[in-house]
Amino acid sequence: MIQCWRLDDSRQTLVLGCTRERLAEVVYWGARLPDDEDLTTLYEAHTLDVTGGMLDANPELSICPEATRTFPGQPGLILRDSDGTPYLPKFCLEGVEQGENALTLFYRDQEQVLTYRASFAIDPTTHLIEAEAALDATRPVHLHWLAAPVFPGPQLSDEMIDVAGRWCGEFQFETTPWSPGIRYRENRTGRTGHEHFPGLIIPCRGATNARGEAYAFHYGWSGGHRMVAEELPDGRRQIQFGHAARVEGAPRTEFRTGKLYAVYSDDGLNGCAVAFQRHLRDRIVQFPDPSRPRPVHYNCWEAVYFRHNVEELKDIATRAADLGAERFVLDDGWFGQRDDDRAALSDWEVDPRKYPEGLDPLIDHIHSIGMTFGLWFEPEMINPNSNTFRTHPEWALGAEDQIPGRHQQAINVALPEVRDYLFERISSILSAHAIDYIKWDHNRVLPMPDAEQTRGTYALLDRLRAAHPNVEIESCASGGGRIDFGILSRTHRVWLSDSNDALERLKIQHNASVFLPMAVTGSHVGPRTCHTSGRVLDIRFRAWVAAQRHMGFEMDPRELTDEEAEVLRQVTGWWKSNRHWLLGADILRLDSPDPSVIAEQHLAADGSQFVVFAGKAGTSAQIAPRPLRLTRVSPDVMYEIELKNREDVVHLSRGAPALKYGSIRVSGAYLMTHGLTLPWSFPERMWVIEGKRL
Repeated sequence: MIQCWRLDDSRQTLVLGCTRERLAEVVYWGARLPDDEDLTTLYEAHTLDVTGGMLDANPELSICPEATRTFPGQPGLILRDSDGTPYLPKFCLEGVEQGENALTLFYRDQEQVLTYRASFAIDPTTHLIEAEAALDATRPVHLHWLAAPVFPGPQLSDEMIDVAGRWCGEFQFETTPWSPGIRYRENRTGRTGHEHFPGLIIPCRGATNARGEAYAFHYGWSGGHRMVAEELPDGRRQIQFGHAARVEGAPRTEFRTGKLYAVYSDDGLNGCAVAFQRHLRDRIVQFPDPSRPRPVHYNCWEAVYFRHNVEELKDIATRAADLGAERFVLDDGWFGQRDDDRAALSDWEVDPRKYPEGLDPLIDHIHSIGMTFGLWFEPEMINPNSNTFRTHPEWALGAEDQIPGRHQQAINVALPEVRDYLFERISSILSAHAIDYIKWDHNRVLPMPDAEQTRGTYALLDRLRAAHPNVEIESCASGGGRIDFGILSRTHRVWLSDSNDALERLKIQHNASVFLPMAVTGSHVGPRTCHTSGRVLDIRFRAWVAAQRHMGFEMDPRELTDEEAEVLRQVTGWWKSNRHWLLGADILRLDSPDPSVIAEQHLAADGSQFVVFAGKAGTSAQIAPRPLRLTRVSPDVMYEIELKNREDVVHLSRGAPALKYGSIRVSGAYLMTHGLTLPWSFPERMWVIEGKRL
């Protein structure tokens, strides 16, 4: 007997089906099907033919492909019994729960040892599908690998895009052609990782940012993951995501995957991006006060590093407030005997040498100039040179002879006594002071992958948030080393990269926008000479790149000339005047005909206005700028277009394009078909174009 189920939103349909009560498989995923589509017919039509050199039927590419079904590819489950022998289950359908937008399938294996559960939910507004798998056993078993529910890869696709990176170079897109075999990527660092953000984009043939069909995935887990994109010998393709293999060190009776987020788009990569952006912002992140405007940050790290002096910090804060900052974040160096990165991590007590009267004199000054106060912690780490380590050396995670990272080791937050200690220390500081923000850092990888460490971190964050619900938390891990929807269900902002180089940031945040909205993506105006690249960039470029996301500053404001300070003040004022709609806008990547131009369009939720940021990352191959096409505006509506920063036109721009001298009124059809002709500019400059619907 064939059984089928479907989930729909206005854009897409997901159909699952099975026969003889075996594990279900996805038999259709794509554009919305008619309500009266016969699902049994779809299941039968989905069946592949067989020919010579094959089995008499094709094993199902199910939501958890089984080795016992002679499946020719990567199985969805690999485990061993408590005595170490391989366990090869064969599952049978036991129950189904289906709601309006959700489906859960329950299976039991033939030995009555395992229960497997696959859950799917579709959001009719954001268009994201959430899928997760769970495994329960009647006796402890050793888990090697458990995939979240497996999705098929599209056939009309020639390549896939996954996400590589490094410190100060996160979110680098890697394009790989489909071919027989596996595209296998695994992050075993114990955190989400700079090296491989858990995302995958599969454009169908001819897709661009703004046009065509595309599929995309994100795995929401912060402890390292594994991705398999496999083309089987028969041509079928499967996508698997799960925790990194062998992260469960001990036998257990319960296992859960993280949530796998999946989406189909008929509107290019932007359709995927908008789904991820909206779902994260509107469904996952839980802002303490959603009605509060996101404040402009000032972080003191690249101004003073470990050299904390209260009077100097007060002066810096006053200057930052004059530039428009609304939150002051005191970074590393305020605690213990912390004069460099060699000591005091885990000694979470205020350093009386630097702060003889405690933090209150600085906090009171911050509040008196209209800013709120935030504080840096790195709770999951410990220095061997610390009072805490000397008292509890057994709290350090890993072997004694492990290679240190930044002179530190991880502290074992899987231990309840460690979590209790960290909660007491952090909570006492939050209770004693008016602190509304934590920058939560994680500056080294784990000595080995360990799911218990991630679960312990989640538990600590959950406990702190329950005790201090008005405190916002930023996820930082040497910059972008821990960014995923799992950590963002417990935090409110991410530090995208330790690079404050605006040219590098332009590229990093452009790619990250496929998954992240403005509201959670921190971007700061760095020093004139970047501390991580040595590059010197104009203040206008630095300021406008930061204004593309959740804006802040991270430099010594005393280095600014009067002209630089005024430019920064003006751009910050623009951001604050527009954030009421920008933070809810969709970030749309534009298809630039000039590869040196990285451009995106921020479109208000109601479509009434937009801003285009066109950043020039290098020298163009041609002499004159190519027209830049916009997207998702109404073709039969007129728009007023203005070049916001036309005073930045340079002397080598000698022609007379209309936007140099005033606003123009053109149709949406013109904007999307021909595009905007912009003035010539030097590299490492940004044009900012405002548009309003008439």
